[in-house]
Amino acid sequence: MVSCVAEKWWKSRTQPNSLSWTSLSFTVGSSSHSLPFGNIFLLAQLHLEIQCASVFNLAVGFIPPTTLEIFKVSLPLMHAGIMLATGHTWKQQRRFALRTLRNLGLGKRGLEYRVQEEAHYLVDFFASMKGKPVNPAFPLVHSVSNVICAVVFGHRFSREDEAFHDLIKRMLYLGNTGIDRLPRTSCVSLPQLYEIFPWLMSRLPGPHKKALACYDVLSNFTRREIRMHTERGAPEELQDFIDFYLDHIEKVNEPRSTYNEDNMVYSINDLFLGGSETSSTTLNWGLLYMVANPDIQEKVQKELDAVLGPSKVICYEDRRELPYTNAVIHEIQRFSNIISVGMPRVCVRNTTLLGFPLKKGTIVLPNIASSLYDPEQWETPRQFNPGHFLDKDGNFVAQEAFLPFSIGHRVCLGEHLARTELFIFFASLLRAFTFCLPEGVTQVSTEPVMGGTLQPHPYRLCAIPR
Repeated sequence: MVSCVAEKWWKSRTQPNSLSWTSLSFTVGSSSHSLPFGNIFLLAQLHLEIQCASVFNLAVGFIPPTTLEIFKVSLPLMHAGIMLATGHTWKQQRRFALRTLRNLGLGKRGLEYRVQEEAHYLVDFFASMKGKPVNPAFPLVHSVSNVICAVVFGHRFSREDEAFHDLIKRMLYLGNTGIDRLPRTSCVSLPQLYEIFPWLMSRLPGPHKKALACYDVLSNFTRREIRMHTERGAPEELQDFIDFYLDHIEKVNEPRSTYNEDNMVYSINDLFLGGSETSSTTLNWGLLYMVANPDIQEKVQKELDAVLGPSKVICYEDRRELPYTNAVIHEIQRFSNIISVGMPRVCVRNTTLLGFPLKKGTIVLPNIASSLYDPEQWETPRQFNPGHFLDKDGNFVAQEAFLPFSIGHRVCLGEHLARTELFIFFASLLRAFTFCLPEGVTQVSTEPVMGGTLQPHPYRLCAIPR
Protein backbone atom coordinates (compact mmCIF):
# COMPACT_ATOMS: atom_id res chain seq x y z
CA MET A 1 0.00 0.00 0.00
CA VAL A 2 2.69 2.47 1.04
CA SER A 3 4.62 1.55 -2.13
CA CYS A 4 1.61 2.50 -4.23
CA VAL A 5 1.24 5.81 -2.44
CA ALA A 6 4.96 6.56 -2.68
CA GLU A 7 4.98 5.86 -6.41
CA LYS A 8 1.96 8.11 -6.98
CA TRP A 9 3.65 10.90 -5.04
CA TRP A 10 7.03 10.52 -6.76
CA LYS A 11 5.56 10.54 -10.25
CA SER A 12 3.44 13.57 -9.42
CA ARG A 13 5.93 15.61 -7.39
CA THR A 14 6.61 17.96 -10.31
CA GLN A 15 3.00 18.01 -11.52
CA PRO A 16 1.98 21.52 -12.61
CA ASN A 17 -1.13 23.31 -11.38
CA SER A 18 -0.97 21.53 -8.04
CA LEU A 19 -3.11 22.83 -5.20
CA SER A 20 -1.26 24.34 -2.30
CA TRP A 21 -2.13 25.46 1.20
CA THR A 22 0.07 27.68 3.33
CA SER A 23 -1.70 26.23 6.34
CA LEU A 24 -3.76 23.13 6.93
CA SER A 25 -5.68 22.66 10.14
CA PHE A 26 -7.63 19.48 10.67
CA THR A 27 -9.25 17.49 13.41
CA VAL A 28 -8.94 13.73 13.75
CA GLY A 29 -10.75 12.33 16.72
CA SER A 30 -10.30 14.62 19.69
CA SER A 31 -6.98 16.05 18.54
CA SER A 32 -6.52 19.19 16.46
CA HIS A 33 -3.44 19.55 14.28
CA SER A 34 -2.03 22.39 12.20
CA LEU A 35 0.58 21.77 9.51
CA PRO A 36 1.73 25.01 7.84
CA PHE A 37 3.83 23.24 5.23
CA GLY A 38 3.16 22.92 1.51
CA ASN A 39 0.93 20.45 -0.25
CA ILE A 40 -0.66 17.99 2.14
CA PHE A 41 -2.21 14.89 0.66
CA LEU A 42 -4.09 12.31 2.61
CA LEU A 43 -4.98 8.78 1.68
CA ALA A 44 -8.36 7.97 3.15
CA GLN A 45 -10.22 4.71 3.30
CA LEU A 46 -13.63 6.20 2.59
CA HIS A 47 -16.91 4.54 3.33
CA LEU A 48 -18.77 5.85 0.30
CA GLU A 49 -22.21 4.72 -0.78
CA ILE A 50 -21.35 5.14 -4.47
CA GLN A 51 -18.59 2.72 -5.44
CA CYS A 52 -16.57 2.47 -8.65
CA ALA A 53 -15.14 -1.04 -8.72
CA SER A 54 -13.10 -1.26 -5.50
CA VAL A 55 -11.16 2.01 -5.87
CA PHE A 56 -12.28 5.37 -4.49
CA ASN A 57 -10.77 8.71 -5.39
CA LEU A 58 -10.97 11.97 -3.49
CA ALA A 59 -9.20 15.15 -4.64
CA VAL A 60 -7.42 16.30 -1.50
CA GLY A 61 -4.15 18.09 -2.26
CA PHE A 62 -2.36 17.53 -5.53
CA ILE A 63 -2.80 13.75 -5.79
CA PRO A 64 -6.10 11.88 -5.54
CA PRO A 65 -6.06 9.73 -2.39
CA THR A 66 -7.03 6.17 -3.19
CA THR A 67 -8.40 3.29 -1.19
CA LEU A 68 -6.54 0.18 -2.25
CA GLU A 69 -7.69 -3.42 -1.94
CA ILE A 70 -4.03 -4.43 -1.48
CA PHE A 71 -4.13 -2.45 1.78
CA LYS A 72 -6.34 -5.15 3.24
CA VAL A 73 -3.38 -7.55 3.15
CA SER A 74 -2.01 -5.79 6.23
CA LEU A 75 -5.29 -5.67 8.16
CA PRO A 76 -4.32 -8.54 10.53
CA LEU A 77 -1.38 -6.40 11.71
CA MET A 78 -3.68 -3.49 12.56
CA HIS A 79 -4.93 -5.10 15.76
CA ALA A 80 -1.60 -6.02 17.36
CA GLY A 81 1.77 -4.56 18.23
CA ILE A 82 2.56 -0.85 17.94
CA MET A 83 3.05 0.35 14.39
CA LEU A 84 -0.36 -0.40 12.91
CA ALA A 85 -2.39 -1.07 16.06
CA THR A 86 -5.23 1.19 17.13
CA GLY A 87 -7.24 2.07 20.21
CA HIS A 88 -6.64 0.35 23.54
CA THR A 89 -4.08 -2.09 22.13
CA TRP A 90 -1.98 0.68 20.64
CA LYS A 91 -2.07 2.74 23.83
CA GLN A 92 -0.97 -0.13 26.04
CA GLN A 93 1.70 -1.49 23.71
CA ARG A 94 3.24 1.88 22.86
CA ARG A 95 3.23 3.07 26.48
CA PHE A 96 4.90 -0.15 27.62
CA ALA A 97 7.48 -0.07 24.81
CA LEU A 98 8.44 3.52 25.51
CA ARG A 99 8.76 2.94 29.25
CA THR A 100 10.80 -0.23 28.72
CA LEU A 101 13.14 1.36 26.18
CA ARG A 102 13.84 4.12 28.68
CA ASN A 103 14.56 1.53 31.37
CA LEU A 104 17.00 -0.09 28.95
CA GLY A 105 18.87 3.15 28.39
CA LEU A 106 17.07 5.06 25.65
CA GLY A 107 18.47 8.57 25.78
CA LYS A 108 21.25 7.52 28.15
CA ARG A 109 24.94 6.74 27.75
CA GLY A 110 24.40 3.00 28.24
CA LEU A 111 22.57 2.61 24.95
CA GLU A 112 24.93 5.05 23.25
CA TYR A 113 27.76 2.66 24.12
CA ARG A 114 25.98 -0.04 22.10
CA VAL A 115 25.92 2.29 19.09
CA GLN A 116 29.61 3.12 19.49
CA GLU A 117 30.43 -0.59 19.68
CA GLU A 118 28.59 -1.38 16.46
CA ALA A 119 30.14 1.65 14.74
CA HIS A 120 33.55 0.21 15.65
CA TYR A 121 32.62 -3.16 14.12
CA LEU A 122 31.38 -1.41 10.98
CA VAL A 123 34.61 0.57 10.59
CA ASP A 124 36.55 -2.69 10.98
CA PHE A 125 34.46 -4.29 8.23
CA PHE A 126 35.13 -1.53 5.72
CA ALA A 127 38.82 -1.57 6.68
CA SER A 128 38.93 -5.31 5.95
CA MET A 129 37.77 -4.61 2.38
CA LYS A 130 41.09 -2.78 1.78
CA GLY A 131 39.51 -0.32 -0.62
CA LYS A 132 37.79 -2.98 -2.78
CA PRO A 133 34.32 -2.19 -4.19
CA VAL A 134 31.43 -3.20 -1.93
CA ASN A 135 27.69 -2.67 -1.76
CA PRO A 136 27.26 -0.96 1.63
CA ALA A 137 23.59 -1.93 2.13
CA PHE A 138 24.13 -5.28 3.89
CA PRO A 139 26.94 -4.27 6.28
CA LEU A 140 25.01 -1.12 7.22
CA VAL A 141 21.79 -2.93 8.08
CA HIS A 142 23.73 -5.65 9.92
CA SER A 143 25.42 -3.13 12.20
CA VAL A 144 22.32 -1.00 12.79
CA SER A 145 20.17 -4.08 13.43
CA ASN A 146 22.57 -5.29 16.10
CA VAL A 147 21.87 -2.18 18.17
CA ILE A 148 18.16 -2.92 18.44
CA CYS A 149 18.89 -6.66 18.79
CA ALA A 150 20.96 -5.96 21.90
CA VAL A 151 18.03 -3.99 23.31
CA VAL A 152 15.28 -6.45 22.38
CA PHE A 153 17.01 -9.85 22.47
CA GLY A 154 19.84 -9.04 24.88
CA HIS A 155 22.69 -9.90 22.53
CA ARG A 156 24.20 -9.08 19.15
CA PHE A 157 24.70 -11.42 16.18
CA SER A 158 28.02 -12.07 14.47
CA ARG A 159 28.58 -11.73 10.73
CA GLU A 160 28.89 -15.52 10.59
CA ASP A 161 25.38 -16.17 11.94
CA GLU A 162 23.55 -17.63 8.94
CA ALA A 163 20.07 -17.40 10.50
CA PHE A 164 20.57 -13.69 11.16
CA HIS A 165 21.94 -13.21 7.64
CA ASP A 166 18.80 -14.80 6.22
CA LEU A 167 16.64 -12.56 8.38
CA ILE A 168 18.44 -9.43 7.14
CA LYS A 169 18.08 -10.52 3.50
CA ARG A 170 14.35 -10.96 3.98
CA MET A 171 14.09 -7.61 5.72
CA LEU A 172 15.92 -6.01 2.80
CA TYR A 173 13.42 -7.68 0.48
CA LEU A 174 10.57 -6.07 2.41
CA GLY A 175 12.25 -2.68 2.10
CA ASN A 176 13.13 -3.13 -1.55
CA THR A 177 9.81 -4.52 -2.78
CA GLY A 178 8.73 -1.57 -4.87
CA ILE A 179 5.93 -1.13 -7.36
CA ASP A 180 8.42 -0.73 -10.19
CA ARG A 181 9.87 -4.16 -9.35
CA LEU A 182 6.59 -6.05 -9.38
CA PRO A 183 5.79 -7.98 -12.57
CA ARG A 184 3.52 -6.59 -15.24
CA THR A 185 1.13 -8.27 -17.60
CA SER A 186 0.88 -6.11 -20.70
CA CYS A 187 0.10 -2.63 -19.32
CA VAL A 188 -1.35 -3.89 -16.04
CA SER A 189 0.79 -4.17 -12.90
CA LEU A 190 0.31 -6.64 -10.06
CA PRO A 191 -1.16 -3.99 -7.70
CA GLN A 192 -3.65 -3.02 -10.39
CA LEU A 193 -4.67 -6.66 -10.75
CA TYR A 194 -5.07 -6.78 -6.97
CA GLU A 195 -7.54 -3.90 -7.21
CA ILE A 196 -9.53 -5.53 -10.04
CA PHE A 197 -9.48 -9.12 -8.74
CA PRO A 198 -8.78 -8.98 -4.98
CA TRP A 199 -10.51 -12.29 -4.36
CA LEU A 200 -8.26 -13.96 -6.95
CA MET A 201 -4.93 -12.26 -6.21
CA SER A 202 -5.17 -13.14 -2.53
CA ARG A 203 -5.01 -16.78 -3.58
CA LEU A 204 -2.25 -16.55 -6.20
CA PRO A 205 1.51 -16.67 -5.59
CA GLY A 206 3.63 -13.59 -6.26
CA PRO A 207 5.78 -10.88 -4.65
CA HIS A 208 2.93 -9.93 -2.30
CA LYS A 209 2.94 -13.47 -0.94
CA LYS A 210 6.73 -13.48 -0.63
CA ALA A 211 6.63 -10.24 1.34
CA LEU A 212 4.17 -11.77 3.83
CA ALA A 213 6.34 -14.89 4.00
CA CYS A 214 9.33 -12.70 4.88
CA TYR A 215 7.35 -11.20 7.74
CA ASP A 216 6.52 -14.71 8.94
CA VAL A 217 10.25 -15.51 9.03
CA LEU A 218 10.79 -12.49 11.27
CA SER A 219 7.92 -13.61 13.53
CA ASN A 220 9.36 -17.13 13.81
CA PHE A 221 12.80 -15.68 14.60
CA THR A 222 11.26 -13.57 17.36
CA ARG A 223 9.28 -16.49 18.79
CA ARG A 224 12.48 -18.54 18.92
CA GLU A 225 14.17 -15.82 20.97
CA ILE A 226 11.15 -15.62 23.30
CA ARG A 227 11.22 -19.39 23.76
CA MET A 228 14.94 -19.26 24.64
CA HIS A 229 14.20 -16.60 27.27
CA THR A 230 11.33 -18.65 28.70
CA GLU A 231 13.45 -21.79 28.94
CA ARG A 232 16.26 -19.86 30.61
CA GLY A 233 13.92 -18.54 33.27
CA ALA A 234 13.52 -15.05 34.68
CA PRO A 235 16.87 -13.42 35.55
CA GLU A 236 17.41 -11.62 38.85
CA GLU A 237 17.84 -8.37 36.91
CA LEU A 238 15.83 -7.80 33.72
CA GLN A 239 18.23 -7.41 30.80
CA ASP A 240 16.24 -6.80 27.62
CA PHE A 241 12.80 -6.04 26.16
CA ILE A 242 11.71 -9.69 26.20
CA ASP A 243 12.62 -10.01 29.88
CA PHE A 244 10.56 -6.93 30.73
CA TYR A 245 7.58 -8.10 28.64
CA LEU A 246 7.52 -11.63 30.08
CA ASP A 247 7.79 -10.19 33.58
CA HIS A 248 4.92 -7.79 32.86
CA ILE A 249 2.69 -10.62 31.58
CA GLU A 250 3.22 -12.44 34.88
CA LYS A 251 2.44 -9.39 37.01
CA VAL A 252 -0.46 -7.75 35.16
CA ASN A 253 -3.95 -8.71 36.25
CA GLU A 254 -6.64 -6.74 34.46
CA PRO A 255 -9.54 -7.92 32.26
CA ARG A 256 -8.67 -5.61 29.32
CA SER A 257 -4.98 -6.43 29.27
CA THR A 258 -3.43 -6.75 25.79
CA TYR A 259 -0.15 -8.13 27.12
CA ASN A 260 0.26 -11.57 25.53
CA GLU A 261 2.74 -13.42 23.34
CA ASP A 262 1.19 -12.33 20.04
CA ASN A 263 1.37 -8.66 20.93
CA MET A 264 4.90 -9.19 22.23
CA VAL A 265 5.91 -10.72 18.88
CA TYR A 266 4.33 -7.93 16.83
CA SER A 267 5.78 -5.23 19.09
CA ILE A 268 9.27 -6.73 18.80
CA ASN A 269 8.87 -7.01 15.03
CA ASP A 270 7.87 -3.35 14.89
CA LEU A 271 10.89 -2.35 16.98
CA PHE A 272 13.20 -4.50 14.88
CA LEU A 273 11.95 -3.23 11.53
CA GLY A 274 11.65 0.37 12.70
CA GLY A 275 15.03 0.28 14.39
CA SER A 276 16.91 -1.42 11.57
CA GLU A 277 15.68 -0.75 8.07
CA THR A 278 15.01 2.97 8.37
CA SER A 279 18.32 4.04 9.94
CA SER A 280 20.40 1.77 7.72
CA THR A 281 18.59 3.02 4.60
CA THR A 282 19.27 6.63 5.63
CA LEU A 283 22.97 5.83 6.11
CA ASN A 284 23.00 4.08 2.73
CA TRP A 285 21.66 7.28 1.15
CA GLY A 286 24.22 9.26 3.14
CA LEU A 287 27.20 7.40 1.71
CA LEU A 288 25.70 7.69 -1.77
CA TYR A 289 25.35 11.47 -1.39
CA MET A 290 28.96 11.71 -0.18
CA VAL A 291 30.13 9.82 -3.25
CA ALA A 292 28.04 12.09 -5.46
CA ASN A 293 29.20 15.24 -3.62
CA PRO A 294 32.91 14.82 -2.80
CA ASP A 295 33.24 18.51 -1.89
CA ILE A 296 30.67 18.09 0.89
CA GLN A 297 32.40 14.90 2.05
CA GLU A 298 35.69 16.79 2.28
CA LYS A 299 34.15 19.59 4.36
CA VAL A 300 32.73 17.04 6.80
CA GLN A 301 36.11 15.35 7.15
CA LYS A 302 37.93 18.63 7.76
CA GLU A 303 35.50 19.50 10.54
CA LEU A 304 35.81 16.04 12.11
CA ASP A 305 39.60 16.22 12.00
CA ALA A 306 39.69 19.70 13.53
CA VAL A 307 37.25 18.98 16.36
CA LEU A 308 37.63 15.29 17.20
CA GLY A 309 41.01 14.22 15.93
CA PRO A 310 41.73 10.63 14.82
CA SER A 311 41.11 8.65 18.02
CA LYS A 312 38.44 10.26 20.22
CA VAL A 313 35.37 8.10 20.83
CA ILE A 314 32.52 9.83 19.04
CA CYS A 315 29.51 10.72 21.21
CA TYR A 316 26.12 12.09 20.26
CA GLU A 317 26.89 15.19 22.33
CA ASP A 318 29.74 15.98 19.90
CA ARG A 319 27.16 17.15 17.36
CA ARG A 320 27.04 20.50 19.15
CA GLU A 321 30.68 21.12 18.18
CA LEU A 322 30.18 19.80 14.63
CA PRO A 323 27.54 22.06 13.04
CA TYR A 324 28.40 21.23 9.43
CA THR A 325 28.43 17.46 10.01
CA ASN A 326 25.15 17.76 11.89
CA ALA A 327 23.65 19.80 9.04
CA VAL A 328 24.75 17.21 6.46
CA ILE A 329 23.11 14.38 8.44
CA HIS A 330 19.87 16.35 8.70
CA GLU A 331 19.96 17.11 4.98
CA ILE A 332 20.49 13.42 4.23
CA GLN A 333 17.29 12.69 6.14
CA ARG A 334 15.38 15.52 4.48
CA PHE A 335 16.47 14.86 0.92
CA SER A 336 16.26 11.05 1.00
CA ASN A 337 12.76 11.22 2.53
CA ILE A 338 12.79 7.45 2.98
CA ILE A 339 9.33 7.17 4.58
CA SER A 340 7.45 9.68 2.41
CA VAL A 341 4.06 8.55 3.75
CA GLY A 342 3.51 8.49 7.51
CA MET A 343 1.93 5.86 9.70
CA PRO A 344 -1.85 5.45 9.41
CA ARG A 345 -4.20 7.38 11.66
CA VAL A 346 -7.80 6.30 12.25
CA CYS A 347 -10.65 8.71 12.89
CA VAL A 348 -12.21 7.90 16.26
CA ARG A 349 -15.36 9.85 15.37
CA ASN A 350 -17.02 11.40 12.34
CA THR A 351 -15.24 14.56 11.23
CA THR A 352 -14.71 16.88 8.26
CA LEU A 353 -11.43 17.58 6.48
CA LEU A 354 -11.24 20.44 3.96
CA GLY A 355 -14.96 20.13 3.46
CA PHE A 356 -14.84 16.37 2.89
CA PRO A 357 -16.70 14.14 5.37
CA LEU A 358 -14.60 11.43 7.01
CA LYS A 359 -16.50 8.80 8.93
CA LYS A 360 -15.41 7.09 12.10
CA GLY A 361 -12.91 4.35 11.22
CA THR A 362 -11.50 6.24 8.21
CA ILE A 363 -7.78 5.54 7.76
CA VAL A 364 -5.73 8.66 7.05
CA LEU A 365 -2.08 8.76 5.93
CA PRO A 366 -0.12 12.03 6.14
CA ASN A 367 2.32 12.94 3.37
CA ILE A 368 5.58 13.69 5.21
CA ALA A 369 7.21 14.69 1.92
CA SER A 370 4.96 17.74 1.75
CA SER A 371 6.94 19.33 4.58
CA LEU A 372 10.39 18.03 3.61
CA TYR A 373 10.10 19.43 0.06
CA ASP A 374 8.01 22.54 0.69
CA PRO A 375 9.48 25.36 -1.47
CA GLU A 376 8.22 27.91 1.03
CA GLN A 377 10.29 26.33 3.80
CA TRP A 378 13.47 25.27 1.96
CA GLU A 379 15.67 27.42 -0.26
CA THR A 380 16.46 24.60 -2.72
CA PRO A 381 14.05 21.78 -1.83
CA ARG A 382 14.98 19.60 -4.83
CA GLN A 383 18.73 19.84 -4.25
CA PHE A 384 21.01 18.29 -1.66
CA ASN A 385 22.00 21.37 0.31
CA PRO A 386 23.35 21.21 3.92
CA GLY A 387 22.95 25.00 4.00
CA HIS A 388 19.28 24.42 4.77
CA PHE A 389 20.38 23.79 8.37
CA LEU A 390 23.06 26.48 8.71
CA ASP A 391 22.83 30.20 9.39
CA LYS A 392 25.06 32.80 7.74
CA ASP A 393 27.73 32.22 10.42
CA GLY A 394 27.83 28.46 9.91
CA ASN A 395 25.90 27.59 13.07
CA PHE A 396 23.44 24.71 13.04
CA VAL A 397 19.79 25.79 12.86
CA ALA A 398 16.87 23.45 13.51
CA GLN A 399 13.97 23.75 11.07
CA GLU A 400 10.33 23.43 12.05
CA ALA A 401 9.46 21.79 8.72
CA PHE A 402 11.95 18.97 9.37
CA LEU A 403 9.58 16.09 10.19
CA PRO A 404 11.22 12.81 9.10
CA PHE A 405 10.04 11.10 12.30
CA SER A 406 6.45 12.28 11.75
CA ILE A 407 4.55 14.28 14.36
CA GLY A 408 1.86 13.88 16.97
CA HIS A 409 0.94 10.90 19.12
CA ARG A 410 2.42 8.42 16.62
CA VAL A 411 5.77 10.14 16.29
CA CYS A 412 8.58 7.57 16.03
CA LEU A 413 9.21 6.29 19.57
CA GLY A 414 12.83 5.47 18.65
CA GLU A 415 13.60 8.98 17.37
CA HIS A 416 16.38 9.66 19.87
CA LEU A 417 18.04 6.30 19.19
CA ALA A 418 17.82 6.88 15.44
CA ARG A 419 19.38 10.33 15.74
CA THR A 420 22.18 8.89 17.87
CA GLU A 421 22.82 6.07 15.41
CA LEU A 422 22.88 8.34 12.37
CA PHE A 423 25.34 10.75 13.95
CA ILE A 424 27.76 8.22 15.45
CA PHE A 425 27.76 5.85 12.47
CA PHE A 426 28.10 8.61 9.88
CA ALA A 427 30.79 10.55 11.75
CA SER A 428 32.75 7.35 12.48
CA LEU A 429 32.74 6.29 8.83
CA LEU A 430 33.63 9.72 7.42
CA ARG A 431 36.48 10.15 9.90
CA ALA A 432 37.97 6.77 9.00
CA PHE A 433 37.42 6.65 5.22
CA THR A 434 36.99 8.62 2.04
CA PHE A 435 34.21 7.06 0.00
CA CYS A 436 34.41 7.07 -3.79
CA LEU A 437 33.12 5.21 -6.82
CA PRO A 438 35.02 2.16 -8.10
CA GLU A 439 37.52 2.69 -10.88
CA GLY A 440 35.81 3.16 -14.25
CA VAL A 441 32.46 4.17 -12.72
CA THR A 442 31.75 7.84 -13.33
CA GLN A 443 28.06 8.22 -12.47
CA VAL A 444 25.65 7.00 -9.84
CA SER A 445 21.88 7.35 -9.69
CA THR A 446 20.33 9.31 -6.82
CA GLU A 447 16.77 8.48 -7.90
CA PRO A 448 14.90 6.21 -5.46
CA VAL A 449 13.54 2.72 -5.84
CA MET A 450 9.95 2.60 -4.60
CA GLY A 451 9.45 0.10 -1.81
CA GLY A 452 8.47 -0.16 1.83
CA THR A 453 10.94 2.70 2.14
CA LEU A 454 12.50 4.78 -0.63
CA GLN A 455 15.75 2.96 -1.33
CA PRO A 456 18.74 3.98 -3.46
CA HIS A 457 19.44 1.86 -6.50
CA PRO A 458 22.04 -0.81 -5.62
CA TYR A 459 25.52 0.64 -5.96
CA ARG A 460 29.09 -0.14 -4.98
CA LEU A 461 31.69 2.13 -3.48
CA CYS A 462 35.25 1.98 -2.24
CA ALA A 463 36.17 2.91 1.35
CA ILE A 464 39.69 4.34 1.17
CA PRO A 465 41.37 4.55 4.59
CA ARG A 466 42.42 8.06 5.54
